[in-house]
Amino acid sequence: MSRYRGPRLRVVRRLGELPGLSRKTPRRAYPPGQHGQARKKRSEYATQLEEKQKLRFNYGLSERQLLRYVRKARRAGGSTGQTLLQLLEMRLDNTIFRLGMAPTIPAARQLVNHGHVLVNGRVVSIASYQCRPGDVIQVRDRDASRKLVEAHMQFPGLANIPTHLEFDKNALTGKVNGTIEREWIALEINELLVVEYYSRKG
Repeated sequence: MSRYRGPRLRVVRRLGELPGLSRKTPRRAYPPGQHGQARKKRSEYATQLEEKQKLRFNYGLSERQLLRYVRKARRAGGSTGQTLLQLLEMRLDNTIFRLGMAPTIPAARQLVNHGHVLVNGRVVSIASYQCRPGDVIQVRDRDASRKLVEAHMQFPGLANIPTHLEFDKNALTGKVNGTIEREWIALEINELLVVEYYSRKG
């Protein structure tokens, strides 16, 4: 299944707040569709599926990409859920979003894909690039790139920059100082349910 390109607020209404997907708040607080307002008792599987969908839509991943991250997190040892969240948070598109250079993760992905971003002095156009401690992320020294990012910074997606990042607004340069800590992850998610969902699939 490819990446979702449909109405974002429809997803937000169904799954709850997704800071990476949209800054807008839906007018209606219940899920979309004919039975959106009916309160149904959900199965354990339905709850796990919903948590998995939150991750997918918030970080803009296809099903195949998310499965690959889950397998990578399993191999890493330690807490699979926490490692999974750290892998997703350390993606280049998400790091740009968390630095405040883009209002949403899709907007950050577009900055990367269009070659507006340098990592350690080199253009990186792959949104899934894994940022590591010591990486320096900056906007290309072109008027178009700088104006685009400066316009984005007027309306940042999240107010606070996590402690593992630092950002120089004047130079439009960010630095990764470490790995994100669990409490700084903005998405409200129970990552253990995601791991359980994929453990069913083997």
